[in-house]
Amino acid sequence: MTLLRALAEGALDDPDAIRVGDTAMSGPELLGAAAVVADQIRERSDDNPVAVLAEPTAQTVVGMVGGLLAGVPVVPVPPDTGPGERGHVIADSGATLWIGDRPHDVALPSRKIDLNRRSGDVAREAPNDGPALVLYTSGTTGAPKGVLLSRRAMAAGLDGLADAWDWTAQDTLAHGLPLFHVHGLVLGVFGALRIGSPLVHVGRPKPSAYAAAVRDHGATLLFGVPTIWSRIAADPEAAAALRPARLLVSGSAPLPVSVFEQLRELTGQAPVERYGMSETMITLSVRADGERRPGWVGVPVAGVETRLASTDEEDEGELLPHDGETIGELQLRGPGLFDGYLGRPEATAATWTPDRWFRTGDAAVIDEGGYHRIVGRRSVDLIKTGGYRVGAGEIETALLEHEGIREAAVVGEPDNDLGQRIVAHVVLAGDPVDPEEVIAFVADRLSAHKRPREVRVVDALPRNAMGKVQKARLS
Repeated sequence: MTLLRALAEGALDDPDAIRVGDTAMSGPELLGAAAVVADQIRERSDDNPVAVLAEPTAQTVVGMVGGLLAGVPVVPVPPDTGPGERGHVIADSGATLWIGDRPHDVALPSRKIDLNRRSGDVAREAPNDGPALVLYTSGTTGAPKGVLLSRRAMAAGLDGLADAWDWTAQDTLAHGLPLFHVHGLVLGVFGALRIGSPLVHVGRPKPSAYAAAVRDHGATLLFGVPTIWSRIAADPEAAAALRPARLLVSGSAPLPVSVFEQLRELTGQAPVERYGMSETMITLSVRADGERRPGWVGVPVAGVETRLASTDEEDEGELLPHDGETIGELQLRGPGLFDGYLGRPEATAATWTPDRWFRTGDAAVIDEGGYHRIVGRRSVDLIKTGGYRVGAGEIETALLEHEGIREAAVVGEPDNDLGQRIVAHVVLAGDPVDPEEVIAFVADRLSAHKRPREVRVVDALPRNAMGKVQKARLS
């Protein structure tokens, strides 16, 4: 099973084919440097995972590819992880070697990466198809869990996206995403090395850097999270520079409707939204030739099936209609799913229904045409108030239409009368706002039972590295 097919076949032979920050290399140069890392990994007496410091550098890309060549699981470690979480990841994964610059608190033996060294061996991916990556989740419900992804699953997910986005070797991919998640690492690096499209990692994801990727390197396919796209939309000159690009892809968190519309106006095209998880790869996407609706994440990619199921105690598991209105838990199956959580069989078993559909834990609606809209996490974004089921995302969208509000996050809090009351946390765009006026503003746009009962002004919303709001930290 070859994941990095184009790289293995000698594609990407231009000296500037793979650019990460200020460092550029060809595919054969990357393969040769990664083979040195693979040799160092094979020198050990065990086949345990290796931890790679996942900074946005060429060394990180070489280290990740080296792990795939060696055939051992690779554990990407975020560079901003504190000692406590880093220690948990190392201990939980069973990693016995550290690749890259080693933090002072890490006791593992380490190997540095020299971009100028080459191995004399012919570099090929190891033939086994055991877990290739161990990606650690954000840990919103406890200590982070290790998600086991095989090369076969990653390849299936990437091939589905290549079909959906018409992604070919004629594209040049550019982004500034972290290299320790599915979005930035699997799609943003392994995708390019599988499909054969040149890669430009811009380093810090500034609007000017995205504009330069299009202007100076001919980028046609751009990946970003909503925070990045929001900053680009606020920089009309940088946004206008993206007009020659073929596809703007947004994911990892909901894209505000206002940003969607600004991008459409400034770049000449609406962005493509998609949905996925560490456990599933990307399972839903708007197709390159499909309708682009703000707030909707499209249809299943090739090989993926979806359904909605009730989570109410009295009819749990009952399948729900695809009518564009009914909210249920999104469940799916397909070839890109994970192999389980490392060392946690009970947690793994809990993610599957008795008939072997994966329970995403996300609340969604599906319309008659198969388009999906993600309401949010079932645990925090599906609010049951006064007998109604309300999606937090719909209220957040209405709040962001208020000219005085720049960011919004809605949660349900316990209420003796309503069961849960709707509470909005907002970051202001400038001058103070009247909370009662904001409540009335939402009530005018949505049903009265969907209005916030309380509006709390905050300086900032807590977010993780991918820009997702961490609602468990709101109180």
